[in-house]
Amino acid sequence: MFCCLRTCLNGNVHKPSVSVSRVKEPEIHLDASHMGADVILLSNSLRITGTGGALATAPLVQSKSYFEAKIQQRGNWSIGLATRRADLSRKQGGTDRESWCLCSDNLTRHNNEECEPVRKQPVPPNSSLFNESTAPGLIGIEDLNEDLLLTTGSLEALDNNLTNGLCHDSSNIADEGDVIGVAFDHIELNFYLNGNNLEVPFRNIKASTLFPVIYVGNGAIIDIILDNFLYPIPAGFERIMLEQSLL
Repeated sequence: MFCCLRTCLNGNVHKPSVSVSRVKEPEIHLDASHMGADVILLSNSLRITGTGGALATAPLVQSKSYFEAKIQQRGNWSIGLATRRADLSRKQGGTDRESWCLCSDNLTRHNNEECEPVRKQPVPPNSSLFNESTAPGLIGIEDLNEDLLLTTGSLEALDNNLTNGLCHDSSNIADEGDVIGVAFDHIELNFYLNGNNLEVPFRNIKASTLFPVIYVGNGAIIDIILDNFLYPIPAGFERIMLEQSLL
């Protein structure tokens, strides 16, 4: 009897259905099949840490492409473009002929050559740095001379910087929370910091197929942003699209 009752109950008991919500994988992300052996991909392969580089899953096929990378944690990083022949075992990009990168030490690199340094905000000629300070808290030019003389040992370098309206800061151009934008139109590769063009372009890149690439090392954590950008896209550019989307 108990056996029969158990059979009847088992046949009529309805188990509550459990719905499992799955996060949809983004169309384009960092590519686990094209990354360094010591790279770690997280957050649906949109976050990179560890040591080495990773390409994105889609090449830049449209005429004007744009993506962003947000620095979540400082360290060594390089952001830019590369072919699938690039050496992704290294923690710095631009060290071979197959990658073109902006690096965390304020330099752009390609083929292991330091192409152009990134400078901090230019100092305009009418800045208070060029005039005697009378207001409390402002730095007078005589104080600036004395401070820089102690660090550089020469006023000649200071005079050159002031004449050119530039004051180079050797600290990293970007810090945690900053966003690097990358715009490519098959003529120029430009980099942006928080929406501002850094004016250090690569020109006439000769490569048939290029992918977004991010290299990390020394604890750096970087997120690649492929849509819902944090800063306005440069005029005429758009997010990276899959090749079939262009048909």
